[in-house]
Amino acid sequence: MPKKKELDEIKEMIGEEVVVDTATPLLYIGRLTKVGDYFLVLEDVDVHDSNESSSTKECYTMDARKYGVKKNRRRVMVVRSIIASVSLLSDVIEY
Repeated sequence: MPKKKELDEIKEMIGEEVVVDTATPLLYIGRLTKVGDYFLVLEDVDVHDSNESSSTKECYTMDARKYGVKKNRRRVMVVRSIIASVSLLSDVIEY
């Protein structure tokens, strides 16, 4: 069970475009709308499978920051147990 402080910190990002990296080949970029005990809910989401692309997760994230999110899902529920990191898309540094 996640700690309350961890949930509060993620909840501060609600309404913002976020990058959710996972321990799987999947990367999610979208607007965070809900933080639950077991799921994050994103809307207007780009689900990227790095196994099906020549682009790494990092390069794909930088392209999304630079050119915008290529939405391919209206809504996605991401299981919290597979999440490696969550960051604001606006915090991605272009180089």
